[in-house]
Parts: sequence; C-alpha cells; structure tokens
Amino acid sequence: MPAALDGIRVLDFTQMMLGPYATQLLGDLGADVIKIERPDSGEWERGLAMMGELVAGDSAAFLAMNRNKRSVALDLKDPAAREALLALAATCDVVVENFRPGVMDRLGLGYDQIRAVRPDVIYCSGSGWGQQGRFAEENRPGQDLLIQAMSGLAANTGPGSGPPTFAGTSVVDAMTALTLATGILGALVARERQGIGQWVQVDLYSTAIAVQCQEISAMVNQKQTFDRSRAGIASPWLSAPCGIYQTADGWLAVAMAPLADIARLVDDPALAELDPWIDRDEAKDRLDAITPSRTTKEWLDLLMPAGIWAARVRSLAEAVDELRDEGSPLLCQVEHPRAGTLELVGCPVTYTGTPWSVRRPPPLVGEHTEEVLAEVLTPEQLARVVSGRRES
Repeated sequence: MPAALDGIRVLDFTQMMLGPYATQLLGDLGADVIKIERPDSGEWERGLAMMGELVAGDSAAFLAMNRNKRSVALDLKDPAAREALLALAATCDVVVENFRPGVMDRLGLGYDQIRAVRPDVIYCSGSGWGQQGRFAEENRPGQDLLIQAMSGLAANTGPGSGPPTFAGTSVVDAMTALTLATGILGALVARERQGIGQWVQVDLYSTAIAVQCQEISAMVNQKQTFDRSRAGIASPWLSAPCGIYQTADGWLAVAMAPLADIARLVDDPALAELDPWIDRDEAKDRLDAITPSRTTKEWLDLLMPAGIWAARVRSLAEAVDELRDEGSPLLCQVEHPRAGTLELVGCPVTYTGTPWSVRRPPPLVGEHTEEVLAEVLTPEQLARVVSGRRES
C-alpha cells in the first residue's frame, strides 16, 4: 500500500526531541527523511544517557525518535559540505531545523538561502522562545523544564501544599513536535493548492501557552486567578472530587462527578452538603479518609456501574506490558545493526488507506552519507565532500 507522504523528501537538521520526534512522524508516514549530523559523534542526543546508560552506544531517547531516517554526517562549517547540502535541499520538499535563531543563517543554510535553490520549499524552524521577541533576543536556552516553569504549567501542577511540579515526561517538547508536524502538513497542503512555499515557525513557549487555552480563557474572561488545591484536586481549575486517591492496594483516579452521587455510594451524607468548588479541599480530605478502606478493584466495581468516571493509576511498565500482550501497533520492533532487536513506540496515527510502517531502524552516525549525496552530486563532487569529511 502507498504511504501518506510517499514522494515527500525532508532535510532534517534537528536534534533533541522537538524536531526529531516531528520528523520521525513524517518518516513513519512515508517521507524520505535525511538526517544531518556531526561527523563521528552525531546528534547531541545520541550521548544522552537515560538512567545513566546507553543502548549499544546510543541513547534510548535517540533510538525512540529517529527511525525511518537516513543519516548523513557532515561538518556544516565546511564550504564543500554546505554546497552539497544546498544541492540536496534543492531536491527536498521540506527543511526542518531547531537551532537557536540565527544559527542557520550564519551557516549559509537559512530560509532565504534554501529558498534560492528551492523556491517552493517548506522551511520549518522550531525553537524554545520563537524567532523574535525578548526571550529569543536574550538567547535563552529552550528546555522543557524551563518552559514549564515560565509558562505557568509547573505552577499549576501538584497539590497547593507542595512545590510546583514538573510533568513526568517532556510534555512541551512532545506537544511542540506534534505542532511542528501539523504545521508542515498544513504547509504542504497549501503548496499543493496554492503553489507557494513558506517559512513555518513553532516554539516551545507558544505551544505551552496554547495548550492552556481553556485555563487562560477562564482566567482572563472571568477576571480572576485560581490557586492549586491544598488537598490535591487534579487542577487549580477543577472542583471536587477530581483527583487521585489512595486505596487499600494502590491508587485510584476519579474524574468530574456530582458530589451527591459520590456521597451516596460511599454512604457519607455530609459529603453531599459540601459545595464542590468552595469546599473542594474538605471534600477531597473526606474522600481521602474513606478510599483506603477498599481495594482499587472494589472501588472500580462500585463506581463505574454507577456512571462515575474512574480508573486505576498504573505504572508505565504495566501500561506497556498490556500493549505488548494485546499486540498493539503502538509497540513495534525493529532490527538495529548494533543493538539487535529494539522495541519502540509506534506512530499514534491510524490511516485505513495509507498505513504507516517501519522501513528503517534508527541510523548509525553518517550511515547513509555517500548513498544520499550520490543522489545529488557527481562522483567528483562526492569525492571532495567525503575526503573533506574524513580529514576533519
């Protein structure tokens, strides 16, 4: 079957998560993604030890976000390499980078320079703080924890009796990667219908603000701010009983539900008299005292038939084990030339007519340099570039 992005070619200068996760999604959907890396050491994230360890010399984080790509290793400061990359860019539909603003221009590979060789190119820049503005001009590092801190996400997470809380994964990086992929797809449709290329820009900070749209709308339009619940209601913007509760053998999540219904089920008439917003901490405290009396399963057997939205709080390992047992396409296996069989998270998009597929494992550094450059250079040009790469 054809893939959704068959025939689309992507020149990928990205690193870390924002860019590589986005370009892997494009690769999963069939695009030919050519990843540009430093000679020898490759992308920075290859060396990021997860829990202090690497997998056959590469970071598990790198392996998670770089399948379905070919790796070309070049020194971006080498003039011969730059000319080779411009020749390659002329054959590409999309160019993606997530350096700090101005870096690609200084390398001679910015939007205007790429557009000169490919006028209808979709040039995509991902950054921490945007291409302009105070934070961008201050050259601040764009890192997930810092963005969560500056955007209000951390301050709105966790019980009010504790410190601001960082999410358990790099949520802003991941959300911005999805935003970047969406921007690229939209620009490709615009080029198909209107015949234009353009510069697509996304950044971590804007995305972190955008995903808080409902909370910001409440704050600015209702003209008041909201504090985190002392007792641990799930969000500053929500009322009781929404939150996490300890049970006799684990933890239970309860979503939005009428307190009167909960009160009837737990046989606590006084709970029904509380205001779910004004008295939310007291309601949470009362339920916290009750829930350890039963196991998680017993609570689910009681709550769910009554229409109360609830779920067991599971570990990541439990969630993955279930996916594996069910043969879910969200887990996939790929044979890596150095690590052997890798188990990775698959593409979360399902197409009935153009399904995604695993065509290539995460590449070794520069594994496809000569293969890719031979597609756009003469043998003599290729020899000069490869010679310069080896000398450096």
